[in-house]
Amino acid sequence: MYKFLFVLFALCSLLPVRAQRTADAVQIQKLISVYRKLASLYVDEVDMAPLTEQAIRSILEELDPHSAYIDAEEMRSVSASFDGEFSGIGIEFTILRDTIRVVNTIAGSPAEQAGMRPNDRIVRIDTMNAVGFRTSDVPQRLRGATGSTVEIEAIRPGVKQPLHFTLVRSKIPLETIDAAYLPADSIGYIKVNRFGRTTLSEFNAAYEKLGHPRALILDLRGNSGGLLDQAIGMAGFFLPQGATIVSTEGRAVPSITFRADKDGQALDVRLVVLIDESSASASEIVAGAIQDWDRGIVAGRPSFGKGLVQRQIELGDGSAVRITVARYHTPSGRMIQRPYEKGKRREYYLDHLRRYDDAVQDSLDARAPQYRTLRTGRTVYGDGGIRPDVLTETDTARFTDYHAELIRRGVLNEYVLTYLDCERGRLERDYPTFESFERAFVVSDEQLDRLAVLGDRHEVERDSEALQISAPLLRTQLKALVAQRLFGTEYFYRIINASYDKPFRRAFELLADWNRQGAPLLENRK
Repeated sequence: MYKFLFVLFALCSLLPVRAQRTADAVQIQKLISVYRKLASLYVDEVDMAPLTEQAIRSILEELDPHSAYIDAEEMRSVSASFDGEFSGIGIEFTILRDTIRVVNTIAGSPAEQAGMRPNDRIVRIDTMNAVGFRTSDVPQRLRGATGSTVEIEAIRPGVKQPLHFTLVRSKIPLETIDAAYLPADSIGYIKVNRFGRTTLSEFNAAYEKLGHPRALILDLRGNSGGLLDQAIGMAGFFLPQGATIVSTEGRAVPSITFRADKDGQALDVRLVVLIDESSASASEIVAGAIQDWDRGIVAGRPSFGKGLVQRQIELGDGSAVRITVARYHTPSGRMIQRPYEKGKRREYYLDHLRRYDDAVQDSLDARAPQYRTLRTGRTVYGDGGIRPDVLTETDTARFTDYHAELIRRGVLNEYVLTYLDCERGRLERDYPTFESFERAFVVSDEQLDRLAVLGDRHEVERDSEALQISAPLLRTQLKALVAQRLFGTEYFYRIINASYDKPFRRAFELLADWNRQGAPLLENRK
């Protein structure tokens, strides 16, 4: 009951005092009365905890799409994601045929130091049989307090007896930058997967590693956001001191304008920011600031349109509520949040899916209010989300329904894991460097046939015509997945970007031919 009361008082703390003393007080008393009567009078004994949580969720679901209740277990995962680290043993894993398989061990982690290897099968964690665990069960058992121990029993292909490991948990970093490399001389590429507490320091390190390139592709596709201060810092990396980055406006909280507190390190770098339908919140703040100041070109597809500011209120038992208190605006005044009707979350997310339609950009722009950029006065569009300066469609010509089903059923991932079970040692000998792998490794027709056979076992009926159409893309994806397992996440993007990533190729073209293709897009050509 105390948690229920705490939520009510927390919600009320956001309301004007006078309202709290009148009608709101009546409604609060009504809720408390119902709670007490259920707990004391209902015909059967009632576990009030899940009912309380459902009541909180139901209240919030009648508001905007992003106010939410987060239970204690979810909060632990969310906190680790934002903090940029957690305490555990340091493995990447997947569940295959009810068994936990180690995909990779993190360098310097307890798992690596104890001798665990990719393809080990974890069958017991402490005293619990781990066969049959769900994906969500594994972190609960492997993570824990720094310095605590966990006993693991694993089976290794080719080794008769089970292996026993005693691991002491330690801090494991959660990197927010997936890739940072030079696809060409003086053109850099940095892929940011979310905005956590370490993102800005990671970004600075990546930029240094690339040698301060004169041109940069900043890839925010699939980045759903994160911490505001990290987004402000990243936008400020490219903007002069005093430049407005984002502002907030709400009913019961003061308006705030955030500006670059110093000149950015990359004021003269040619810049393309890639976004898509899953780029949201902090990603949109960065893209919107870059676009409004004519500082770089935004390319890709329209972003998600999440521009609501949440205040997180912790509830004492590890859970929390996030309540919307304001809206984000870009420097030109555009509201990032796209329109919604309160209580209609399903329709809100269906509208998001509609943005995959190739014709959406023109229809969005036709009805959207127009704004002017702050340096050259170019036209940009409001009404939610960030519209790219250069719309670049995903290349779907070779993506068949058969291909999609192989992915949905996990066939590609399982094939790669099974392939590496048998071939990892040979591959590591034949391709000691990524450059040798990229140059010489080829996915054969025989391997595609084995993939299709595995699909048959998963009830994905072979479609020979579709397999032939999708073959070039499948070869690239399989090669990229093998590279990821052998060399790290960055190398997945190196393979994909160089082959079938149309938005990446367009961004590269703009930077490579900046004077003719890139710079004119940032001018007001009226």
